[in-house]
Amino acid sequence: MTDSNRPLRFDLIAFDWDGTLYDSTRLIVRCIQAAVIDVGGAKPSENDAAWVIGLGLAEALARAAPDVPKEKYPELGARYRYHYLQHQDDLVLFDGVLQMLDALRARDHKLAVATGKSRRGLNEALKSVALRDRFDASRTADETFGKPHPRMLLELMEELDVPPERTLMIGDTTHDLQLAQNAGCACVGVSYGAHEPASFDEFKPLHVAHSVADLESWLLDNA
Repeated sequence: MTDSNRPLRFDLIAFDWDGTLYDSTRLIVRCIQAAVIDVGGAKPSENDAAWVIGLGLAEALARAAPDVPKEKYPELGARYRYHYLQHQDDLVLFDGVLQMLDALRARDHKLAVATGKSRRGLNEALKSVALRDRFDASRTADETFGKPHPRMLLELMEELDVPPERTLMIGDTTHDLQLAQNAGCACVGVSYGAHEPASFDEFKPLHVAHSVADLESWLLDNA
């Protein structure tokens, strides 16, 4: 049973967005594939398209479409945004996310988002699911360095006045876990997003959660 009076191990818990809190992995993969085809590139495999999720959009699309010339990158990005916007209202939070966030806030954890999305994209997502007031801070790839560079996590820690040893990063990709490692923070992986959990091992996550319920239980018992 969770002891609500147990001292906090982590003051700040930072979450990735897509594939960790938001059930968007399959849509992002389809949009990347469609955008590459639109500009004349070879359709990336589902695995290749999923691997780049979590990176900043420009880097992600460049890696997913190595045969597309650089001069077409602006068009590639525009086509990705076009396809994504057609379906973004279909996306939902994973079951149990709101309950988990509220339980963590009740325990006085500071909560943040560290994402490869754009600021505009994150703000639209936060507004669409009434989540804005549940987070104390957020950083996006277009306003700082993208993952796995540590800058976005370092900025969140500075803003919220929390040291690395009191910060936990949670994500569904190796980019998220490497971000934590580069910033000197502990990490937890989730297996229900974009990357296979076997690839997490080198980053020594404290836990790999197989559902939001599993994640919430671990956090309330260990964070």
